[in-house]
Amino acid sequence: MVPERLTTQRYILRRFNRRDIDALTAVVRASMDDLHRWLPWAYPGYTRDDAASYIRESMQSWREARAFDYAVRPMATPGRHVGNVSIWHVSRSSRTAEIGYWVVGAGTEVTARLVRLGFEHLGLHKINLRIAVGNRASDRIAEKLGFSREGVLREELLIRGRWVDHTLYSLLEQEWRTSPWLDAETTPG
Repeated sequence: MVPERLTTQRYILRRFNRRDIDALTAVVRASMDDLHRWLPWAYPGYTRDDAASYIRESMQSWREARAFDYAVRPMATPGRHVGNVSIWHVSRSSRTAEIGYWVVGAGTEVTARLVRLGFEHLGLHKINLRIAVGNRASDRIAEKLGFSREGVLREELLIRGRWVDHTLYSLLEQEWRTSPWLDAETTPG
């Protein structure tokens, strides 16, 4: 069973519930300038219905063990939503998964925690990140956490009528086990 709640030094990561709709809607709207450029679901008219749909899908994904989406909340202000981080299997047979994230100010710390979940709890061999080319903030997270840049996936995702290339990063279990940030409580700055 995948834990429904995780913690880092400063954040609580927990499974979404229906009470998160308003908080999710508010932070998406407040972060729209950053999100709109990189994510196809982020558009200026993002509504409460969009957030409710995402949360319903997230809850269904948990039930089916397809994906595990976490709401990210600061420990100091647990009612404040600051983003999402998710992990999903790409291939169960080859023990490969992908992590996706959008988090205001906590990306490295919460992504490190999901990497730990993937290797320790899900028994993964490899974790991937796909990051839109040009999204330097997300690239820096991958680099800080020791992911290797494998290459560019050409025209990987259609975002507002334009095909966007994505950089593929990966981290192998043995690389993670020898990394200096194995303990999720201390992540690189």
